[in-house]
Amino acid sequence: MASDLKVTFEGSERPPRTLVGMLARGLRPVLGPPTPAILPPRIEANLRREQQSCEILITLVQIAAIATFAFLYALTPKAFPADVPFEPVPIALVVYTLFTTIRLIMAMTRRLPFWFLVLSMIVDILVLLVTIWSFHLQYEAPAAIYLKAPTLMYVFILIALRTLSFEPWLIVVGGVTAAIGWLLLLGYAVLIDERVMITRNFADYVTSHMVLLGAEFDKIVSILMVTAILAIALVRSRKSLVRAVTEHQAAADLSRFFAPEVAGRIRETEHELRPGEADTRQAAILFVDLRGFTQLSNSLPPHDVMAILSEYQERIVMAVRDHGGSIDKFMGDGILASFGATRPSPGFAADGLRAVEAVVQAGNDWYAERRRAGLEAAGVACALTTGSVLFGTVGDQQRLEYTVLGEPVNLAAKLEKYCKVEQVQALVPRGSMQLAQEQGFVAAMPWGSRAGRRVEGFGESLDLEALDWPQAAG
Repeated sequence: MASDLKVTFEGSERPPRTLVGMLARGLRPVLGPPTPAILPPRIEANLRREQQSCEILITLVQIAAIATFAFLYALTPKAFPADVPFEPVPIALVVYTLFTTIRLIMAMTRRLPFWFLVLSMIVDILVLLVTIWSFHLQYEAPAAIYLKAPTLMYVFILIALRTLSFEPWLIVVGGVTAAIGWLLLLGYAVLIDERVMITRNFADYVTSHMVLLGAEFDKIVSILMVTAILAIALVRSRKSLVRAVTEHQAAADLSRFFAPEVAGRIRETEHELRPGEADTRQAAILFVDLRGFTQLSNSLPPHDVMAILSEYQERIVMAVRDHGGSIDKFMGDGILASFGATRPSPGFAADGLRAVEAVVQAGNDWYAERRRAGLEAAGVACALTTGSVLFGTVGDQQRLEYTVLGEPVNLAAKLEKYCKVEQVQALVPRGSMQLAQEQGFVAAMPWGSRAGRRVEGFGESLDLEALDWPQAAG
């Protein structure tokens, strides 16, 4: 089935030797590097949500512009005769307000298809151009009068406003519509209105009802050039947005495989991570395990086994993080955590001992809940040590991992196994307990002493502090 999961990226394979392929390669310096041709559904959904939010913003800006324009129009003295047959601006404002309100409702209810956005762009431009065209009717003057209306400048506002939607095609539609529309207005003035004459003199153009074709073509060229520049800029910006959203989603997904402190350290590092880089820290190391989990997993379906692991890990991780600990790794039913390794802490030992008691309490509560529900249950055992550890990266250039290394890590693993020998739920070297007490730890559970114990794999005898199994979990 692996062959069915192939993902194709633009430029990942040799472009076809066609005109389209050659054109795409030629435009790459202008349009920027390629983006994935097929985006994951989550990325597409994020982009759609962002565009829908931007569409709401665009519509609100347009409504604010309509209100501002209407206010200024109402205050400005009118230059046209009082007995004109109609005023086009109020009519255009009413029509445009209704259409924009409909678009806002559709945008807020997430029912704004792309074809409606294209239609909206065309309507925006046409309402403006029809309003400009009607000026000569309002003033009862030759059609050339509307060619000199500064209202044309609003075309650039409408086109630029569409950059907020990150849709280059909408800008192109708006620019092309405006250019064609202005060309039609020019044709109407020159070919239909017999009162309009063509001139080559700029002075005559600005002081009379004559038309200077070069000036009108300059406007069309300006509209098309601004459209092209904004479209190219938006294509590049959209590609950057796609890459940023994709990388952000990937980083968010990958960060779930690390403790938050480790993920933050990776993001904040100023140089490339390399294997073998490490810092020496005074830290506490906690090792947690499930008792009897191997036998339990052999007697249950895989789904039930994973459900038990999930419940157990959720509770233990919460207890560890609530006391400033960082999860180093999950090893089957084993959990390795550290205090003061990923981030130096003056109270690492006290935090670790508080976490031990929280882990024991969480484990016992979980055990009791499952027993009351008539479900299979396993007890939680743990061990904590303190000392000097190395915290850094191991692996190779292709596969790195942050971890803690050192004698406290090895001893914590050995003590956790030794819990079974002593028939206790938690073990801590006496020196670690004393250090934790110096850092402010006050025991909330009845710890007992185990003096002169020989732990397999550790040469010296150890004085230990232990928590016995409660009768319900034993």
